[in-house]
Amino acid sequence: MIRKRGTTGGGTQPQPASLASAVAPATVEVTPRWLRVGDGYAATLVVTGYPAEVGGAWLEPLLSWPGRLDLTLHIEPLPAPIAAARLRTQRARLESSRRADSDRGRLADPYVDAAAEDAGDLAERLARGAAKLFRVGLYLTVHARSEAELAQACAQVRAAAASTLLDVQLATWRQLAGWTTTLPLATDGLRMLRTMDTAALAAAFPLASPDLPAPLPGDPPTTGGVLYGVNPASAGIVWWDRWAQENHNSIVLARSGAGKSYFVKLEILRNLYHGVQIAVVDPEDEYLRLADAVGGSVVRLGLPGVKINPLDLPDGDRRPDTLTRRGLFLHTLISVLLGHQPPPAERAALDRAILAVYRQAGITTEPATHHRPAPLLRDLAQTLRTDDDPAAATLAARLAPWVQGSFADLFNGPTTQVPVGHLVVWSLRHLPDELRTVGTLLALDSIWRTVDAPRRPSQRRLVVVDEAWLLMRDGEGARFLFRMSKAARKRNAGLTVVTQDAADVLGTELGQAVVSNAATQVLLRQAPQAIDAVGEAFGLTGGERRLLLSARRGHGLLISGVNRTSFESISSDAEHALCTTNPAELAEGDEEDDL
Repeated sequence: MIRKRGTTGGGTQPQPASLASAVAPATVEVTPRWLRVGDGYAATLVVTGYPAEVGGAWLEPLLSWPGRLDLTLHIEPLPAPIAAARLRTQRARLESSRRADSDRGRLADPYVDAAAEDAGDLAERLARGAAKLFRVGLYLTVHARSEAELAQACAQVRAAAASTLLDVQLATWRQLAGWTTTLPLATDGLRMLRTMDTAALAAAFPLASPDLPAPLPGDPPTTGGVLYGVNPASAGIVWWDRWAQENHNSIVLARSGAGKSYFVKLEILRNLYHGVQIAVVDPEDEYLRLADAVGGSVVRLGLPGVKINPLDLPDGDRRPDTLTRRGLFLHTLISVLLGHQPPPAERAALDRAILAVYRQAGITTEPATHHRPAPLLRDLAQTLRTDDDPAAATLAARLAPWVQGSFADLFNGPTTQVPVGHLVVWSLRHLPDELRTVGTLLALDSIWRTVDAPRRPSQRRLVVVDEAWLLMRDGEGARFLFRMSKAARKRNAGLTVVTQDAADVLGTELGQAVVSNAATQVLLRQAPQAIDAVGEAFGLTGGERRLLLSARRGHGLLISGVNRTSFESISSDAEHALCTTNPAELAEGDEEDDL
């Protein structure tokens, strides 16, 4: 047993003699077949046998093993003269064996013939400078919490190695040397080396697993999360908990038809299983069947009789600054209605009119007055017209289409529907294109009142904004979405931004800020015209860019910090029936319902 000891005396604190003594475990217990390092157990395995041929990523089964495994590859280049001499000796030995068998009348050994041909080919490539030789040692240290778990883990690693024709053996009686060999000390204490050429060695890189890392020993096991799909590279399960990340936001970016809405619907369904309350801004009525199936509520903006009063105060909000925050939102709304921020004189007139119209309705900063009926947008315009300032009259004239013109149907009455429930879908399908951005903003404002309202701290809420480019193309709308992404985490809420227009998201500072505030990032198939911008924004490698350019529907990348993995969305038959937007499948389902 090796123990780390400190010296005491004279009231002085013990000083570490080196970095190793400062970071090393308190105790290391050495046995012939394992080590006890601190509170855990470790065993080192040595790769002693290799397959005759290897393909790309031949270490993948070991790197994707779902446990804590330290894989160390020690590489020593052989100088060309030494490599040539050793190869010449090996070829002479093989040729001598072949001639001896031939002189004695024996049949040729196919293994010797294959080895001789490989040695001759390698010698030719070595002479031309097309390859080099290396001495390589491959070592595996398996960690577990108990001796029994360690034995089971070692058996699993042996099986994973055997799947690629690798022979591994325990470093019996040399466990301490094996453990130090797999530490980042660049020291090989076992010296169990094998000669490899450049091609075989290069196929072992990069030393990275395509799967998400498993929890480290001592970390609590994950209890939440939902199924995102399977990993096509390793057939592993991609299970992700957005609520365990530093923030709960996500962004889903893909071209049209890549399966982004399908993936988002699956995530919505699986979060509903966990009791998450969800609100969706739906521009194309893609979520209505899902809402009907789970008993959700639907608000169809644009239909006759459906009204939204943007001057409504949050119900039950007793905070003294409620009226001030409502006034600030009205500034944002007017900017979106006009398509740009009004000049300073008009903004000043608008601020006066907001305060005046609430006073006329008997509403002040006193929370006791907030239950009174709120004024309407036409009342605000009338107050602007009675203002002596010419800027107020100009602003009132510019608001005429929204008050008494073609776009007035949405605003010319009190709010007709206050949705409640575990799933609320705000449908924008019936709104004209000129009102889509305004409708998205009004829906998000109503959703935010629910998120920001006093409630149980443990209640999780998810806000999904499909086709977010409707807001991102407008400066004030993008700013509102950015503020929501920043403030959602403190209210135990998450924001999902779904868009097919990478230029509108990544082409502005606010759009990039929304992306950077999403701890979970999902990229599905991308258009060739957008791949450079997406690759630069998300730090994609060349291989990842090619994957996204050729990905099939539902295939993509999950990115979170330094963790990234490819995945394929999978669903049950019942989930698929609710999530698909394929016209043929929908028509077939309608025919079955008619029968």
